[in-house]
Amino acid sequence: MNFTQLSIPEIVLITPLVFHDERGFFFESWQKKVFAEAGIHADFVQDNHSRSIKNVLRGLHYQIRQPQGKLIRVITGEVFDVAVDLRRSSSTFGQWAGAILSSENFQMLWIPPGFAHGFLVLSDTAEFVYKATDFYAPQYERSIRWDDPQIQIDWPLQGQTPILSNKDANGTLFHDAEVFA
Repeated sequence: MNFTQLSIPEIVLITPLVFHDERGFFFESWQKKVFAEAGIHADFVQDNHSRSIKNVLRGLHYQIRQPQGKLIRVITGEVFDVAVDLRRSSSTFGQWAGAILSSENFQMLWIPPGFAHGFLVLSDTAEFVYKATDFYAPQYERSIRWDDPQIQIDWPLQGQTPILSNKDANGTLFHDAEVFA
């Protein structure tokens, strides 16, 4: 596996070694020892799976208590995946990093606790799976506006309007959001 730090060093793009032959492919998507050697020490407690249509934008979500680290991958289709640093003590506080994840490139993204997360579906449909380091706790879930003018995420919308949930359309502006120490 190849582990590449993005513009925010704690956000890591992971490219697995994929074995292809006439039958299909095989790769390891998680191996505790290999990830630990790369500096990612995670104890996953929950797996999640969603399916969305083109131009669905989910996020920017986080839990202010019970924050979740996430190991993210796309098993069908393609998404633009984003993490925003919400750690006030960090030199990259309020900055974002993103990558295109797809079933074709097999890449994964590690987002540690302390970040908001969101993604935009670029293909007709996408199935998105992720492992989480803490349990979902809806009472602690928060949402920052996907189009926050302070964060300025460069979503590849290509002139399209994203499809949003009510929660995401009414997310909090970054300057009003609860953040981590």
